[in-house]
Amino acid sequence: MRLDYLTIFPDFFAPLELSLPGKAAASGLLDVRVHDLRQWATDRHHTVDDTPYGGGAGMVMKPEPWGEAFGALGVGAGTTVVFTTPSGEPFDQRLAAELSGRERLVFACGRYEGIDQRVIDHAREIAEVREISLGDYVLNGGEVAALAVTEAVVRLLPGFMGNADSLVEESHAEGGLLEYPVYTKPRTWQGREVPEVLLSGDHGRVAAWRAEEARRRTALRRPDLLHPSVLDDGSPIVRAVPADAGEILTLQRACWLQEALANDTLDIPALQESLDDVRAGLAEWDTWVVRRAGRLVAAARGKLEDATTWDIGRVMVAPDLQGSGLGRVLLEHIQAVAPEQVTSYQLFTGAASARNQRLYKKAGFRLRPDLPGPPHTVTLTKRR
Repeated sequence: MRLDYLTIFPDFFAPLELSLPGKAAASGLLDVRVHDLRQWATDRHHTVDDTPYGGGAGMVMKPEPWGEAFGALGVGAGTTVVFTTPSGEPFDQRLAAELSGRERLVFACGRYEGIDQRVIDHAREIAEVREISLGDYVLNGGEVAALAVTEAVVRLLPGFMGNADSLVEESHAEGGLLEYPVYTKPRTWQGREVPEVLLSGDHGRVAAWRAEEARRRTALRRPDLLHPSVLDDGSPIVRAVPADAGEILTLQRACWLQEALANDTLDIPALQESLDDVRAGLAEWDTWVVRRAGRLVAAARGKLEDATTWDIGRVMVAPDLQGSGLGRVLLEHIQAVAPEQVTSYQLFTGAASARNQRLYKKAGFRLRPDLPGPPHTVTLTKRR
């Protein structure tokens, strides 16, 4: 792969000579060329910027040096020009994989208030153009972004990584989840132990633990990444906010009326709660909800019962969507967001709620007659 960098600060790209990129360039896997844009400026001061038409603060990079540079470097068919800009499409692992299949990338590193729009329009006429943003913030120039994009892209090239399996198991790989925690020797450090499962030699248990930890970490830190893999229709599972209290109360009354009928009793606390009670619950519990077509259709919540037990409650799905699998997904999600120190889950359901008990048993929970719960309920628990 050939990589060209057009910049007014060529020294920014010295890191490309280090570590794996440097080795890849030395071996011929990468052809790295850094160009000073000022060499294509025609005045004696090598000016590359001017004041913006229409007024405003800052300076804009002039089109002439860019046009000359594209011509001199042979930018055309088979070239992808990458403009690093805060107004571009978000950069992610999917885009990195896409760019790793290109034969040649030319990074146009803007400065000041940006590059004259006509440069980008011209580049689109002669080559493929991708405008890319690292995130919702502003850098002084495009060089740092170009380095980040480069590293994410070139490490996906065949032969770049010494162990190709590393690409499969890392964050944002094929599963779309964050990577699980990793450990190495010593077994004990500052009183902290390596998880026992990693020392067991049981590859099946290790794989299951890593999958669970990846899912839990993603749910806690980046629930937006979990959404597409959790709900088939793309409906996000999001943390409830105080403004959701009214709809949660409506959902709660619908679901617990069913519980009352199934258990032949109105002695159910959830049925007696007020709007203020629900609001207080939102402050006490970690509550997650699902909306579809502007309607709150499902909710679940959890909190620490003690230092290691995660109490799960109010797993609710609108009556017209029950049986769709949404309850199972919510149950998985509320387990995944439990804090790291949790070693077991606990929940209560109606003693005569056969459908609920089937759902929980399929999810690995078991009845605990030795642990009494509120009136007309049974207790179920599960080890993490």
